[in-house]
Formats: sequence, structure tokens, C-alpha cells
Amino acid sequence: MYGYFFNPNIHPYQEYVRRRDTLAEWAGKIGLPVIYADEYDLEGFLRETVFRETERCRFCYLLRLKTAAHIARRGRFDAVTTTLLYSKYQKHDLIAQIGAEAARQNRVDFYYQDFRTGWREGVEVSKSLGMYRQQYCGCIYSEKERFYPKKPDGKEVVGLA
Repeated sequence: MYGYFFNPNIHPYQEYVRRRDTLAEWAGKIGLPVIYADEYDLEGFLRETVFRETERCRFCYLLRLKTAAHIARRGRFDAVTTTLLYSKYQKHDLIAQIGAEAARQNRVDFYYQDFRTGWREGVEVSKSLGMYRQQYCGCIYSEKERFYPKKPDGKEVVGLA
């Protein structure tokens, strides 16, 4: 088994580094080899999502799963999966659909499991290990949503200066 780190969607760069380094430290402790695609192509991610912000998750999943499936095929791995299936905040059905299609196109299997069932336990374990825990999915849009004020109906507040 191998891990694969490919996250050109993460913003800002310091967040990208914290997530990469947290994985590297944990993988070293458990002896998990990791392939790092240590390219930070934020501009490429933004070019694909600008004016399509409501579809940003679809593009993000597609980019990352397609790349992971390609690496799996090149490395002659049997299957590919994603830690995205662990998060209760992600669009699980869309991830499963895109992952299966990306794997099929690359002639590898997509290992599907609903890992959300262990979410609470995973949070507790990661905290007990002192691991860094991100507070948003990672893209610039989700970072905005994290801090930008909202009206009681959940819509963003628009202000003029």
C-alpha cells in the first residue's frame, strides 16, 4: 500500500505545507510509503474554477482522482481510493462516482468504502497523536466561506465600502 499526496487546490501555500508535512510525519511513523506530487499549481486550479465556482468541488475531485488513478496505473497498483471518502463534509456520492470513472478510464479498480462511519473515532485518534487538523476543505473558496459573515438565512453579506 502507498499513499499519494496531490493537492493543487489547497490555499494558502502555508496550509498546503502543513497538510503535506503532517502526512509525511504520520506516514514515517507507521512506515507508509508516500508518493508526493509536490507541485503547487494553484493557478491551474483557479483557471479551471473561475466563473464555475458552484462546480468547484466536481472539478477538484475530478482533477485529483483522475491524477491518482493515472499514478496507480503507471505504478501497477491494483486499486485506488481517496481519503475524501472519510469526510462527512464532502460530497460523498459525487466522489464515489468520479472515483469509479477515473479508475475505469485508467484500468484500475476503485476501492469504495464509506469511511465516514469512523469519523468521530478518527478525530479523537488524530487529536491524541497531536496531528494538525484542518478547518476547511482547502480551496480558497472554502476558506472564504469559513470566515465571511453570513445572514441568518445562510447567504453571504454583501457590503460596499
